Amino acid sequence: MLDAHEPTQVSLTVNGKPESARTTPRTTLADFLRHDLGLTGTHLGCEHGVCGACTVRLDGTAVRSCLTLAVQAHGSTVDTVEGLGETAGTEDVLHPLQQKFWEHQALQCGFCTPGFLMAAVTAVEENPGLSRDEIRERLSGNLCRCTGYAPIVAAIAEYAEQVREARA
Repeated sequence: MLDAHEPTQVSLTVNGKPESARTTPRTTLADFLRHDLGLTGTHLGCEHGVCGACTVRLDGTAVRSCLTLAVQAHGSTVDTVEGLGETAGTEDVLHPLQQKFWEHQALQCGFCTPGFLMAAVTAVEENPGLSRDEIRERLSGNLCRCTGYAPIVAAIAEYAEQVREARA
């Protein structure tokens, strides 16, 4: 049994790169990513799993990283918002969903955006045929205080259409 105060080694693959650090068993995955690995793109809002700002992908499933302990992710693959885009030469290239968010002005302060992106990428990967109502349902656990949801849903719907066309 782990001592709650004794640091333990947590090793996982984050955005395709092996990572490892010692942390206490009570450290959340969100805090582990932000403080131990320096990946601050994952935001902490409510810290109760309600707002969705901390959503990351754990072995391909969207999870609330504020409700997941880092030790539970040991040996897993984690995808964060930092892993969505690419670097081409010296330029950063947005992920197609990030580009759609930009085109639809689906963000203002951007605090909730990483969580929306990670939840939406997962939802569209699972089902690119989502209707706008299904997109709203899938993202009902992600809250935005700035934009309203219409531009976010429009961006995701257009991205889903791109994915459908690419798979056809």
